[in-house]
Amino acid sequence: MTPEDIIKLLDATCICGAQKLHNPIKHAFAADLMSDVLRLNTEDMLLITGMANSQVIRTAEMADIPYILFVRDKQITPEMLQLAEENDILLLRCRQSMFRVCGILYQAGLLPVY
Repeated sequence: MTPEDIIKLLDATCICGAQKLHNPIKHAFAADLMSDVLRLNTEDMLLITGMANSQVIRTAEMADIPYILFVRDKQITPEMLQLAEENDILLLRCRQSMFRVCGILYQAGLLPVY
């Protein structure tokens, strides 16, 4: 699956990182508690979260997470956008709940981390 596939499935919007739209995403993890994210194999991982603040971007930077999907139409601040661009992190946003998004992506074949 690619970010472009996710955009089509969820009617999502790419906020930044469009150069990565065709890159493969191997698996996904959904969390609002960033300490849970730091313990994972994050290679080619999509982080699905409803938490919209700069801590999410900083966690992604530390954990080498290349893709983040914000659910529930969370708004991205200018600081978050700047951090994501500086760290080459693709940001997506969609309107659906985290539960719905996880179900749709799992049904479409995206694998969980574990």
